[in-house]
Amino acid sequence: MHAPRRGNSLPTVAILAFPETTASVLYGMHDLFHSAGRDWGLIEHGTPGLPLMAPVVVSVDGAPLTVGNGVRVCPDCHIDAMPQPELVCIPEIAVMPTDELLRRFEPECAWLRGAYAGGAVIASACSGALLMAQAGLLDDEPATTHWAFCGTLAERFPRVRVQCQRSLVVAGDGQRLVMAGGGTTWQDLALYLIARFAGVDAAMQLARMNLIDWHHVGQQPFARLSASRQTDDALIARAQVWAATHYAEAAPVAAMAELTGLSERAFVRRFRQVTGMSPLAYVHTVRIEEAKQMLESTRLPVEAIAEELGYEDASFFSRLFKREVKLTPARYRRKFGDLREVLREAAGHAH
Repeated sequence: MHAPRRGNSLPTVAILAFPETTASVLYGMHDLFHSAGRDWGLIEHGTPGLPLMAPVVVSVDGAPLTVGNGVRVCPDCHIDAMPQPELVCIPEIAVMPTDELLRRFEPECAWLRGAYAGGAVIASACSGALLMAQAGLLDDEPATTHWAFCGTLAERFPRVRVQCQRSLVVAGDGQRLVMAGGGTTWQDLALYLIARFAGVDAAMQLARMNLIDWHHVGQQPFARLSASRQTDDALIARAQVWAATHYAEAAPVAAMAELTGLSERAFVRRFRQVTGMSPLAYVHTVRIEEAKQMLESTRLPVEAIAEELGYEDASFFSRLFKREVKLTPARYRRKFGDLREVLREAAGHAH
């Protein structure tokens, strides 16, 4: 068992494993951190992008262990072999903590204190904040945890200023103590940390790709059509590349056909055979994806966005957007524009 190498410049994320946690939170965070920067390119272009974070699973001794519901976990290394990480994540404690249980975590708590003193951000999901408190990191600091553990946190650690109504608390020297509340807020925690360490755009991509916080809407608002990836057909791929930057042209299908040297009829037939969709539908898809970015990142009126995308009729654009995305442009902006702003402000305040 070897410690992870530090030969790259990616921020190292040490995720602490222990028997009283659950694999869903442990590996859920691990997967999201691994996905940052990598998986959006796979969905958008068919090829993975460059990773932006380097997560590793660590434990007190590095030996395989069994966590909640009988899931076996094989850590990457033990905590004493772990070089100073930029970020430490503590998943939930899935059992009601007793004094005896918390005292058993003293080696982990000593490691947490050392990592924090060395400049690491220490983050906890759900009831994992109890380990931060046990380590003394939350003395005289605001904190949050799962609602079922707020009373325990306040009672056992009276110096901690428990703010149970808050789902995310950022505190400490340099804003380096981060806590998320209960349930699936580990996803919110991961998004915040990705925005802070890898950038808001990377966090937004993962939010859309993994439906984070908007499960009730369904998958359609966030899905890139698989047909929009580049193909092995050189002529069609050339047309797709052209469409990526010329989608606002007045007659895009005719222009793509001319680019390939095919008649428009032959081009439409070949494009459909290769991608499973018509060239016009493909252009609409590219425009809709661009519209999403503009709705998230600008305050332009919907009419102005429609015009920039090549639609003379804003009402037609709005109907098309709702048909494809299952949300109106205004509702999409409220959901994802607000999320982008929250992540940007949160990440900005941490620096």
